[in-house]
Amino acid sequence: MHFKRDLTLQMDQLIQSLSYPIGFAVVLGIVVFVHEYGHYWVARRCGVTVETFSIGFGPEIFGWTAKSGTRWKVSLLPLGGYVKMYGDADATSAGGSAADDPATGKVSFHGRPVKARAAIVAAGPVFNFIYAIVALAALYMIWGQQTTPAVIGNVLENSPAAAAGLEPGDRVTGVDGRPVARFEDLQTAVVAGNGKPVTLEVDRDGRVISMSLTPEMVSVDDRFGNTHQMPRIGISASGTEWVRQGPVEAVTGAVRETVSIVAMTFGAVGEMIAGTRGTEELAGVIGIAQMSGEVVRMSVATVIWFTAMLSINLGLINLLPVPLLDGGHLAFYAAEAARGRPLSQRAQEYGFRFGLVLVLTLMIVATWNDLVRLRVVDYLAGLFT
Repeated sequence: MHFKRDLTLQMDQLIQSLSYPIGFAVVLGIVVFVHEYGHYWVARRCGVTVETFSIGFGPEIFGWTAKSGTRWKVSLLPLGGYVKMYGDADATSAGGSAADDPATGKVSFHGRPVKARAAIVAAGPVFNFIYAIVALAALYMIWGQQTTPAVIGNVLENSPAAAAGLEPGDRVTGVDGRPVARFEDLQTAVVAGNGKPVTLEVDRDGRVISMSLTPEMVSVDDRFGNTHQMPRIGISASGTEWVRQGPVEAVTGAVRETVSIVAMTFGAVGEMIAGTRGTEELAGVIGIAQMSGEVVRMSVATVIWFTAMLSINLGLINLLPVPLLDGGHLAFYAAEAARGRPLSQRAQEYGFRFGLVLVLTLMIVATWNDLVRLRVVDYLAGLFT
């Protein structure tokens, strides 16, 4: 009996340990495929020859060559992907030849008009947003959307809400002049403010009352065991319900949710750049792998939701005007359109070097955050003290 229990425990531990790399590869693979397929699809529509479509980097694990001549493959390092088009010097499309090959009929990416190149580059992030909307809409139609009326169920003692005079049964109808339909809308507005004062419009027995309060910052553990500093006003909802939606309502809700996340994320990035918000919220490859492993052990709906969130964030990151990312390419094309000619090779080279340093720095910061959350830093520090 002890042997059976030990064997079962070992199997459970093996499955749990395998869920992280497998979950990471599956979840990131879906999001990366969507992004790269956006580049591929528009490139083909613009007549550009696509030589390679790769999920992952490094040596090829397996693949096949399509009739179009594109090599579709899965590579060893599941840290992203790329589409290499004819004329590219490398997988980043940082430079190359603009000449087509009449003998083979191959068409160079760099020889296309600036509008076509911009459309190809922008298609990656755009497809990420489209995927998120489709995934969320499917969730709302099949499983339903968790809807919580913006009615206060409980007010914590000695909280900002209690100090402002909020009471159970109050219905919040607006935050800082913006209408609120769900409790989640109120939470989003408070979190986006990152501790800044907010003004609530409250319906109490038919009377509309305006109340101002300043959220307090508290430590919150998420479902993945990570600790974050989050603003809190000290109220809970009166209840929740799952509501299945029709196609139009589901798509509308998915668009609204995507726009809300985009706005909140841009706001958070802006605050980090300005120095008013810490960078400890950034998650790197290790953090995403941990979250992916937890997600794949929950439910299909949770996996779909997580890939939608990751897809939005991947689209946003790539739109940052940083050379090496899609946004950096778009910035170069905007300059080319305004000047009537491309920036010099020297300027572009320096730009891509700067972008590489910035991206590597961001990766280092995010990975450090992951190690701190997993207490690896505390463990290593303990070895030398």
